Parts: sequence; structure tokens; C-alpha cells
Amino acid sequence: MAEPDTEGNSSIPEQLFHTVLTVVDYHQDTSGSTHDVHVLGTHTSLPAAKRFALRALEQLGYQPDDFEEYVTRADTPPEDWTHGDGVMVYAKAPRGQEFLVGLDTKPNTESLPAGEHDTLALPNGREHLHYVLQNRTDYNQVARSGAFQTCEIQGCYADRDQAVAAAKATLRDDREEYAQYDDRDDVESEGGWPFGDDVMVHAVAQTGENYTVAVKTPTTAREKHGKTK
Repeated sequence: MAEPDTEGNSSIPEQLFHTVLTVVDYHQDTSGSTHDVHVLGTHTSLPAAKRFALRALEQLGYQPDDFEEYVTRADTPPEDWTHGDGVMVYAKAPRGQEFLVGLDTKPNTESLPAGEHDTLALPNGREHLHYVLQNRTDYNQVARSGAFQTCEIQGCYADRDQAVAAAKATLRDDREEYAQYDDRDDVESEGGWPFGDDVMVHAVAQTGENYTVAVKTPTTAREKHGKTK
């Protein structure tokens, strides 16, 4: 339940409902094990998040007939839905990429205030949040199932600098336990950084699992996966 802030001008929702895009590109990895994950938006109510998710691919410039297959949870009987409980839209592009739009509920750990139309009120005219995403890749799972990559939303921030600081702190306390640990000061820094444009931290566990912590925005998703005109 949302609670009034100290000035009584807004409310602080306890939970946030994130719309998440997962893209599986079989041209880059024929096993389908490698997923590229982005958060497209955040709402303060589940119904609003569901409505947004159902039209999220349109926000990236797509129409249903751009895909070889396009199905939504709203138009499919529950017993016939095969794309996961949290997925609202499944689409398969002509070149084989799969687009899955789903929902992920997380606590509002930064006490971001609610705004109009079940969205958040961002300060100083900011247009979007900055999301910290932790990705885990277990190469030991490839031979058994192929599904070896998971991604977790660690937090969302109105301020980019706070997001960068949070990303760098995610694995820092355990850095001595990793076989390899790399980080950098900012996602826009240049140089020989081989772990991805949005990645702030890369670590390899003693058992071989790879971890990355990235800072992404909805703009990142549009740049990487929006429809090319």
C-alpha cells in the first residue's frame, strides 16, 4: 500500500511493476541460451503495467504483422499459454529473434514517489529511470539444458550517478572471492573494456560462473532493439 510522504504531496508505493524485454538472438547464439534484457518502463500498479506491456513492442516501433508469430497473454486462453507465467507478449521475428515482454515486481527500495497515471514522479524533468541489472551466466549448464543465463533487477534510480554507484557496489563486498573481478568508473568511459557498453562490473566465480552488472535505460532498449526504419 502506498503511503503519504512527509509533506503529504505524493505517495510512496511499496512495490514497483517493471516491464521487461528479453531478446533471444539465435544468430549470435544458436543454443538460445544468451538473452539480452532491458527494462522498458515502471508502473505503480499491476493493471497499468500489464496495459503497458501489451503495447510495449509498439513503443519500439513494431507492429504485430512485423513478426512471423505474435501472441499476447490477453488473447490466449490460460491453458494454451506456453511462454511463461510472467510473460505478456511473445513475438518471433523473420530472422529468428524472439522478443518476450514480461513483468517483474520489485520493492521500491529507493522510495520513489508515485506520479500521475500509475507512473513515478521523477525529479528535475528526468524522463526515465536508470536500472541496475545483474546477469549470471553458468557455462557448466550448456550441455545439460542450454538455459544457463539469468538476469535480476537489482534496483532503479532517478539519478544516473546513484545507479552507477549501486552497480559498482553490487559485488564489491565479495570481490576477493572471485577468480577475476573487473570494474570501471562510468558506462561512458572509453578504452579497452570488452564486457559490454552498459556493463560496470564483470566477475568470474571460482566455479566458473560469469557475472555482469550493467546500468541500462529504456533508451538503451530502443537503440539496440527498436525497429530499423
